[in-house]
Amino acid sequence: MRPVIALLLGLSLFVGACDKRAAAPEQAAAEGDGTVPDVTAPANDTAAPQAAAKVDRSHKGEAMPAYAFQDGAGKAVTLADFRGKPALVNLWATWCAPCVHEMPTLDALAAREKASLHVLTVSQDMEPAKVQPFLTERKLTNLIAYRDPDLQFSTGMGVSLPTTILYDAAGKEVWRVTGGMDWAGAEAAKLIGEARG
Repeated sequence: MRPVIALLLGLSLFVGACDKRAAAPEQAAAEGDGTVPDVTAPANDTAAPQAAAKVDRSHKGEAMPAYAFQDGAGKAVTLADFRGKPALVNLWATWCAPCVHEMPTLDALAAREKASLHVLTVSQDMEPAKVQPFLTERKLTNLIAYRDPDLQFSTGMGVSLPTTILYDAAGKEVWRVTGGMDWAGAEAAKLIGEARG
């Protein structure tokens, strides 16, 4: 029964979350939902339309979830394992065009901030075996192939892809961003600085 539930949840994510063909704003939240446009993603890639990302501070102060997921070697980890410095958790999938578009900027951020920030890209792919080859083919060498084969993050938190959540060093949420953005840019650096200040 559990595989059937996971399949149905995964299909709902596929249909309702990230749409490769959509020219509308990348996972923009519905009007009047309480999120505030705060950051503009780069518009230099015509293959994947970019739009304003949405910064949501309504969960500020909430503890990070205790969901178990897998590291690159398949070992079970939780977000609590990364406490001690801020953690940027990106929920993505290989089939999600805005997710794929922002991955190089997450890789650059991970390289630049490795001493002061955990950058955790947690795949929501139903086929976890695709994740490492995806990162390898694109030479995203600063990202680890974290996998969430049970889709606990996206279904448990009720988010669309991509969604990126910043936690402070104590494991408390600072904000979450729905939609793709340039994570190596100045606006992202300003947002990430909120976890340190």
